[in-house]
Amino acid sequence: MNALRRAAGTLALLAVPAIAPAQELEPGAYWPIAKNINIITAVNAINWGDIAFDPSLPIEDGRATINTSVVAFTRAFSLSGRSANLGISVPIVAGHLEGVFLGEHAEASRFGLGDPRVRLAMNLYGAPAMTPAEFVKYEQRRILGVSLTVAPPLGQYDSEKVINLGTHRWSIKPEIGFSGTVGSWVMELMAGVWVFTDNEEFRGTHTRTQAPIVATQAHLTYKFTRTRWLAADANFYTGGRTSIDGDQNLDLQKNSRIGATFSSAIGPRQAIRMAVSRGAYTTIGADFTTIAVSYSYAWAR
Repeated sequence: MNALRRAAGTLALLAVPAIAPAQELEPGAYWPIAKNINIITAVNAINWGDIAFDPSLPIEDGRATINTSVVAFTRAFSLSGRSANLGISVPIVAGHLEGVFLGEHAEASRFGLGDPRVRLAMNLYGAPAMTPAEFVKYEQRRILGVSLTVAPPLGQYDSEKVINLGTHRWSIKPEIGFSGTVGSWVMELMAGVWVFTDNEEFRGTHTRTQAPIVATQAHLTYKFTRTRWLAADANFYTGGRTSIDGDQNLDLQKNSRIGATFSSAIGPRQAIRMAVSRGAYTTIGADFTTIAVSYSYAWAR
C-alpha cells in the first residue's frame, strides 16, 4: 500500500496548476489526483517587459521587472464520488517599474504580499474519485471539469498609490475545462470569466469598477511517460474595461500569450516544472516575458 501511495503521489504532482501565477496558462489543471493526496509547491517566476497603461493616465513608456514567489498547498478528495481538489496559493511579489510620468522619468519599487488565491476544482465526467491503487491503474481519456477561483483582497495596498501589489477588491473566476487524450497526446480547452467587486478606496476616495474579463486557454501536451510531459500553451482574454467614479477609461483588454511547459518527476513524491511564456498580442496591460520554475512534494494521508 505504501508503494502505491508513493506512486499515486508522484503521478499527482504532474497535475498541479501552480507554475505561472496570474498568467492564466495552466496545463493539466483538470487532470485527476488520487483522493487523500496532499501536495506542497514552491514556485518562482520572473517577469519583465512593457506595460501599456490606460491612455488617460499620464504615464508613457512603462517597463517593469517583477519577481513572484508562491507557496501553494493542494488537497485532493472525493466530492459526490468525483475527483476534486482544493488549492491555496500565497504570492510574495517584488517589482520595479519605470516610465515617463508627466513628461519626466519616474520609477517605483514594491515588495510584499499579493492577493492570495483559493481554487476548488471538480471533475464532472471521466475521473471518479480514486484510491491510490485505482489511480495508478487509471488511463486518462476524456475529462470534463469545473472550478471556482477566489482571490480575496489581502494583498498589500495603499489607497494613495497608483501602483499596488494588491487590488483591494474580491476577484472570482468560474471556469469549465475539457481534456481529451489520444495515445500520448492530450488536448485541453478551458474557458472562464473573472468578475470583480468595486475598489472604493482607489487613489484616496474614488471608486474603481471593472467589467468582467473572459479568459480562454488551449494546451497541447505530449506525454513521454506518465511522469514526464511537454505542453504548448496559448491563451486569449478580453474585457476588463474600468471606470473611475462612473467615467469609463479607454482600457479594454484584448491580450494573448503563448508558451511552453515541461514537467517531470525527479524521484518518489517529487517533481519539478519549468515554463516560459511571452505576450503574443497586447492592447492594455503587461506585455511580459515570463520564466517560472516550481518544485512539488506529495504525500498521502
